[in-house]
Amino acid sequence: MTDTIAIEVAYALPDTQRIVAVDVPVGATALDAVKQSGIEQFFDELTISDDLKLGVFGKAVSASHVLSVGERIEIYRPLKIDPKEVRKQRAAKAKADKNADDEPGAVD
Repeated sequence: MTDTIAIEVAYALPDTQRIVAVDVPVGATALDAVKQSGIEQFFDELTISDDLKLGVFGKAVSASHVLSVGERIEIYRPLKIDPKEVRKQRAAKAKADKNADDEPGAVD
């Protein structure tokens, strides 16, 4: 039996990404793996801290998530715009467009 497991740590920006393969001790947490990966050296804006938003294969996990063989830990960037706000804005625009189309004299 081995005392380490192979995992990956991933971080992406709109124009670049990096996936780092890491062997971590059995029982290591997601945050342990991120710290061990050294991935922050590739991204100036990335700061490793206890409050990072992490996931495993697209599903959010806590920093204390105990890793299994082959998992990929993803570091999530903060959202620039709240998705709920975007949906509200889109709905308001669609309603305004519909009302404009329904006005007499509107040209299609």
